[in-house]
Amino acid sequence: MQNPNEDTEWNDILRSKGIIPPKEKEITEDQIVSMLEQTIEKKTKEGKTLDELDLDELDELEDSEDEAILLEYRNKRIAEIKALAERSKFGFVGEISAQDYVNEVNKAGEGIWVVLHLYKQGIPLCSLINEYMRILAPRFPTVKFLKSISTTCIPNYPDKNLPTIFIYFEGNLKQQIVGPVEFRGPNLTQDEFEYLLGKTGAIETNITEDPRPKVKDKLMQDLASTNDWSL
Repeated sequence: MQNPNEDTEWNDILRSKGIIPPKEKEITEDQIVSMLEQTIEKKTKEGKTLDELDLDELDELEDSEDEAILLEYRNKRIAEIKALAERSKFGFVGEISAQDYVNEVNKAGEGIWVVLHLYKQGIPLCSLINEYMRILAPRFPTVKFLKSISTTCIPNYPDKNLPTIFIYFEGNLKQQIVGPVEFRGPNLTQDEFEYLLGKTGAIETNITEDPRPKVKDKLMQDLASTNDWSL
């Protein structure tokens, strides 16, 4: 017997006469994934999407009728977790010299961001940034945080350019922050420093809005603090 779902001219004629039922519509992969995620949202109390489930939760769902798709997603998540683990190998601030530059910076590796701070002892803002980097490094273990004494790394590097941050990705210089003015002076806060690094793309920070008060707001605060309201 001929398959009524086959795409043939004869079947089209029979369908138009109402002799055989309309052809069943094929379900696309996107529709399958969408239905699967709706099912998972119903099955999980937190209403998590498929990509938010951990491996244990995926194991619990593998007895469903969508086991093949779940298995595919599970394998995908395992690969993502392994890739993240391989990149999460830093978490500290390393010290380099000129001899280390090529291997540590230019040959950092595929998918690796490098944040290099050129500093000098005795410059307060440099010390402040080194401290901020020490705090940030464990939070962003996929990013390679490095520091180097400026003249050790680059002979005759001018002090007026300190602090300096070089941002590299996959061995290529992407951005630089040079001098105290670009770092907003000695009152730079940790949140502001994280915001500045986030703008370069080196770190994925939740600080997406500038933490520093607007100039107008700060001016009003300064005026309010200096005004004498006593009679």
